Amino acid sequence: MNLDTTIDLSGTIYSMSKRIADILAPNSPSIYIYGSCTLGDFKFGWSDIDIIVLTQTQMSSAQADQLVGLRQSMTDTEPDNPLYRCFEGVMLAMHEPEQIVYWGTSGQRMIESYHFDSFCIKELLEYGRLVQGEDVRGIFSMPSYAEIRADVRFHYESIRKYASKTGRSMYSFGWLLDIARCVYTLRTGRIIAKTAAGEWALQEGIFDDPAALEAALKVRREPMKYRERGEVLDYAGKLGESIQRYADVLEAELEKCCGI
Repeated sequence: MNLDTTIDLSGTIYSMSKRIADILAPNSPSIYIYGSCTLGDFKFGWSDIDIIVLTQTQMSSAQADQLVGLRQSMTDTEPDNPLYRCFEGVMLAMHEPEQIVYWGTSGQRMIESYHFDSFCIKELLEYGRLVQGEDVRGIFSMPSYAEIRADVRFHYESIRKYASKTGRSMYSFGWLLDIARCVYTLRTGRIIAKTAAGEWALQEGIFDDPAALEAALKVRREPMKYRERGEVLDYAGKLGESIQRYADVLEAELEKCCGI
């Protein structure tokens, strides 16, 4: 399925952001899209539409309730458009938020606090696109290399903890691309798309198991083509050892740059 020929991604982003802006009109919202959409790497069937909404004033409980259910209500209104389910992100006041709405992979809900990690902030500042409201990104400071490295370290620890075994899901391939991206960022201090990071890692020959990364890139480029293929899912379910070898490379990079 080639999404570009069937569904208007830009139009869907506009429709969603317009609806959010209508709900939060009294609070002067600033709505941003970032991530794969602005890095030119959005792949329907894999990617999210990453969104951040910052308001000048606190939203009410009634507004928060509307926002919690908005993804579903937009999907119900346009059942032929699956993109509304792809939106993920957070909506909150810029200062001491009392109501925080979170849209995630597992659902949508109110949360008590939210932490913007360094990758998120760096992507927002460098590649984020303002789609509604006033640009207020000045409230964020560009993350330091030390902050980025600390978040890479946290991600590395998650890989060791959760990715020693993998399930029969195409998303298991994502661990490999995440590691490639972390290595790239440690070496350059820059953020690039996951597909570009995987291609870079192959070109640089930084992993001893290129076949696994080649498979990850193939699935990433055409997720709708491969998501139901049994042989691909079987391969995904046996990626744990390859992922841990890739994590060895990431560990070495973390140690190498520890003095920077």
